[in-house]
Amino acid sequence: MSFDDSKWQRLSLPHTWNALDGQDGGNNYYRGPGWYRRKLTLSGDDLRKSLFLRFDGASLVTNVYVNGLSAGEHRGGFGAFCFDISNLAHPGANVIAVRVDNTRVDDVPPLSGDFTVCGGLYRDVHLLKLNPLSISPMDDASPGVYLRQTHVTREKADIEVLTKLRSAYATARDVTVECKIFDTHGHVVAGAINNVTVNGDTDSLSRITIPEPHLWEGIPDPYLYRAVVEVSHDKTVLDRVTQPLGLRFYSVDPDNGFFLNDRHYVLHGVNEHQDYWNMGWAITPKQIAINYKLIGELGATVVRLAHYQHPDFEYSECDRRGIVVWAELAMVNRIRATPAFLANAKQQLRELIKQNYNHPSICFWSLYNEIGAREDLDTVRQLNDLAHQLDGTRLTTAACSNKDDHPGNFIPDITGMNRYWGWYHDSLTYWPQWLDELHGSFPNRAYAISEYGAGASVKQHEVYPTTHPAPAGWWHPEEWQGIFHEAAYGAMKQRRWLWGTFVWAMFDFAADQRHEGDYPGRNDKGLVTADRKIRKDAFYYYKANWTAAPFVYITSRRFNPRPPGPTSFKTYSNCDTVELFMNGKSLGRKSGTNCVFVWDNVTINPGKCQVRAVGDHDGHRCNDEVNWKVSKLAPVPQPSTR
Repeated sequence: MSFDDSKWQRLSLPHTWNALDGQDGGNNYYRGPGWYRRKLTLSGDDLRKSLFLRFDGASLVTNVYVNGLSAGEHRGGFGAFCFDISNLAHPGANVIAVRVDNTRVDDVPPLSGDFTVCGGLYRDVHLLKLNPLSISPMDDASPGVYLRQTHVTREKADIEVLTKLRSAYATARDVTVECKIFDTHGHVVAGAINNVTVNGDTDSLSRITIPEPHLWEGIPDPYLYRAVVEVSHDKTVLDRVTQPLGLRFYSVDPDNGFFLNDRHYVLHGVNEHQDYWNMGWAITPKQIAINYKLIGELGATVVRLAHYQHPDFEYSECDRRGIVVWAELAMVNRIRATPAFLANAKQQLRELIKQNYNHPSICFWSLYNEIGAREDLDTVRQLNDLAHQLDGTRLTTAACSNKDDHPGNFIPDITGMNRYWGWYHDSLTYWPQWLDELHGSFPNRAYAISEYGAGASVKQHEVYPTTHPAPAGWWHPEEWQGIFHEAAYGAMKQRRWLWGTFVWAMFDFAADQRHEGDYPGRNDKGLVTADRKIRKDAFYYYKANWTAAPFVYITSRRFNPRPPGPTSFKTYSNCDTVELFMNGKSLGRKSGTNCVFVWDNVTINPGKCQVRAVGDHDGHRCNDEVNWKVSKLAPVPQPSTR
């Protein structure tokens, strides 16, 4: 209480102490404790309420003190958590002290991972002042309202509304719990009223039917209702919670992929970390909006939010945009077969599912990323069972990197495979063979490709076609990333049975232990640079495959100056044909394959080289132009070797 913190750094939330040292490649970023203090003035009226501190996320182990007394400890870096401080607060000035520690600990997953583990209060903190009787914020920090879609068709939607109530009163109280469903125009389309006697923790269950519902159809029509639950006593509203409601039903077929509302719906998208360059994990809605503007431009229909629970605002953004979500538990690479580890993994899974239960964009709960030991299987089975108990309406999955027949691949309902043929292993030509072997060996199993990708520097280039670079080396020419994705996705695109494809990754991100490519401490497999300023060539390959508005893009545009001699020019486009001009002379019109158009055996001479591409799609024309300087003095890149 009397501690002198006058010389402490003043800051605002969200905050992490690893924004810079976690991305410099030193592999020695700070992992340890940090303290936060805040003075909070409370009135007598405030103290007649129930008071809670809700943390949206802190990494990894958090201890909270109010006026020198412990309010509680939370172990886990990604879920929200909430402490009741009603009996610790007093009128006037109160001191809130928070110790956060991102040291690796044996009972808190993730135990490892190919990403920087930032520390601190990297998400917001809220003071909740609730009536003594209210909807509970203490059910694993969930909203306290669960909208279970028990049966949804185009004819009707049946919903169970479970409301978790809590009371600080010594005697029972009678309340009315009313749920109203509003459409986008603010009109009530359905509702239910339930009279409940509350004594301590009490549940209220209501059932609602919406005839001829307007369904959540993904990107074409991400329609959202709004569910409002009010708790009243003697016509006085005590509490109110609003939640999104997107009505949809879906399935996965081993032969035909993903279906949304009984229609085949192609899930093609990206993986994403909650990392932002020079900010670490301390991102805000502004950064999330920037991310999803780029993801929307790319045309992705699905995101895998790796490798842990992401901020609530991000799931809400996917709800609004119609982007299907793979949500993931923070169990990465390693498991410890101890009761404490299992208990914490279950806690984090409860938080993931309960806190995000009502987001319609989430269709998959993922149990792990790349675990392998067979002794880990009992832990995975228990987590799979828990996920089904908590939410029987969604499918479980996992991102597997083991051999195709590893038993862990078959515990979740459906499977994702992490594969990097043509980057870490084998050659690009292996993609179609492996895909056919996988489906042929396990025809009754539904598979996605949960990760695939290749590193790329926007500063490193080779004359096209380039050669396979060494993944752990310093040379990651941008051209190879494009070649990799053309081969990998070209094979996936032809196989309808894949229920999803997920590029690794949407953005370059901090991995402080890495020393490769042009920048230490960075995983450079992103389609967009870590600062979100440059869309790499491969970005436009996917944009050509996934979007309809006509465009044409000339690749290798950053290879400037470039050496003279024979070369090839390549464009990505969703147009029917593309004609290429060099210094005003046509090099011919081409139809292309899988949105890739190549002009081989073109000789460029020293001087200026202007290349213009003209795309044509149903009579609509689009253009792109690049001006290169061709110089005998231009550095000729060293050929890549493995």
